[in-house]
Amino acid sequence: MTNTFASSTIQQPKARAFAIAWGCALLFYFLEYAGRSAPAVMIPELSKAFDVTALGVSTILGTYYYTYAATSLVAGVLLDRLGAKYVVPTGMAILGIGCLVFAIPQPALGDVGRLLQGGGSAFAFTGAVYLASHGFSAQRLATAIGLTQCLGMLGGSAGQVVVGPLIHGPMSVATFWSLLGVVVLITGVLLFVLTPKEPRATTAPGGTSGVLSTYKVVFSNPQSYLCGLVAGLLFVPTTIGDMVWGVRFFQEDKLFSYQSAVFAASMVPLGWVFGCPLVGWLADMLHRRKPALVGGAVVMLLCVIQLHFMPTLAPAWLTLLIFGVGSGAAMIPYTIIKEVNPDSVKGSATGAINFLTFSVTALVGPIFAGHFGKTLSVNNVDPVAHFRHAGVFWIAIIVLALLVSLALKETGRSKVDG
Repeated sequence: MTNTFASSTIQQPKARAFAIAWGCALLFYFLEYAGRSAPAVMIPELSKAFDVTALGVSTILGTYYYTYAATSLVAGVLLDRLGAKYVVPTGMAILGIGCLVFAIPQPALGDVGRLLQGGGSAFAFTGAVYLASHGFSAQRLATAIGLTQCLGMLGGSAGQVVVGPLIHGPMSVATFWSLLGVVVLITGVLLFVLTPKEPRATTAPGGTSGVLSTYKVVFSNPQSYLCGLVAGLLFVPTTIGDMVWGVRFFQEDKLFSYQSAVFAASMVPLGWVFGCPLVGWLADMLHRRKPALVGGAVVMLLCVIQLHFMPTLAPAWLTLLIFGVGSGAAMIPYTIIKEVNPDSVKGSATGAINFLTFSVTALVGPIFAGHFGKTLSVNNVDPVAHFRHAGVFWIAIIVLALLVSLALKETGRSKVDG
């Protein structure tokens, strides 16, 4: 196994510049996640604007993950070959344009807008992790990655708890997406100014063979697939269960008011705000990755069981907050994949795990929508039983993630000081 805890070759002043750029990339990730989660609080409004059913809205929203997964591969290899200065701001431009297009009330443009949003968003986390890996030492990398996800999920929480009242008050859906697009484009210009240039290796292979060579390293490693599968299975309950269907399920199956449903659903990404850096810090402190990963997944499992089968034990918002904290464990495979692959393919490793993770989301999302989303609020369906059956689905997903995680190698054991 490659030991990636070797000393960084980046000089300290350069590292500080990358750390500053990483801070700006966090804003990119915040905005990207706000755009990813916001549709959950506006499904009826989007259904009216696009003149489709709620299931049709879910289909439009789901296209985001197809381009997100595919473009993650492109983002990773472009970062490794070209550096972050031009690549990450380009992703922001694509995301900003996607938000502007999504504001146009036409179903076809809704698809195009979400496809562009997914493609541009793929550069957010991948770019932030790339900048973090150049700006922080190996001893702080897991913590930095956890903080990165923390800011993203803070955006996810804001995309629900803040945007919900806005679109039911002073702001229309079209205005929100237009404003978000403009803010993303402005942030892209700022990131371009702050990101330092990098000298690129002249010995790197060019052409298609050079592009494929970095992913050949990553995808020839079986551990890379395991990392992606575990992360994907742990992400799906948040990306699909909460950020697409959460508000509707609480309204229809649990009979929550709109405000209560939005508040409850927003607790999952808010939990990530604390859980991602906490679990990352725990993994760094223990010098072990798997205990933090398994522990967080077990917390997720217990919360799903309690919420769906023993709901009177705790309020839903508290359970979902704790669930969000535990689901910070989904970020541990992002650290592991960087530690089981060479330093020279850091960007590609992150791109690969994003591809694998959100490929799982793209596959599982339609399954959940087809079996549970389309039967939501149907007259002859018992809402209590419907909610419990959906819970069994997520229990199975998390248990599968736990089983697959047993095959992951423990990379923290090789951690050394200096």
